[in-house]
Amino acid sequence: MAFVAVSGSRNWSLGETMRGANERLTYAGLTVAIICAGLLCRWPGLGLPWSVAKYAGSALWGGMVYAGLRTINPRATVLGTMMVSGTIAICVEVFRLYHQPGLDAFRATLAGQLLLGRIFSLWNVLAYAVGIACVALADGRVVRRETAKIV
Repeated sequence: MAFVAVSGSRNWSLGETMRGANERLTYAGLTVAIICAGLLCRWPGLGLPWSVAKYAGSALWGGMVYAGLRTINPRATVLGTMMVSGTIAICVEVFRLYHQPGLDAFRATLAGQLLLGRIFSLWNVLAYAVGIACVALADGRVVRRETAKIV
């Protein structure tokens, strides 16, 4: 059986390495799907009420952060990824309290609104937490099911 050195003292089999690559692709696909869903729910053509579009988009943004982190490190624990995702979401929200002309000009663009937002809101933090929790719950169920198949 072939072994591939991935980190300092841990040798992983080729099968484990391939499974990691497949997990990354799965999480990357999930991240892209969440981004598409977030853009779609904010699209005015759908006619969603403002509050639904706003907070669904924020929840999807939180879920996207979680899925993006799992893409980077698919072997991380669900709880650990939730905590890091929550920290990132809170930091981004608190960062909205910082104002500088160039940054505010970027926030006024569509890209700035989607990536950073413009106005600090604790409701956004709650929406991020809901999105992170929903994606993590689904992820945890899948991880447990996949682990049971391996054992």
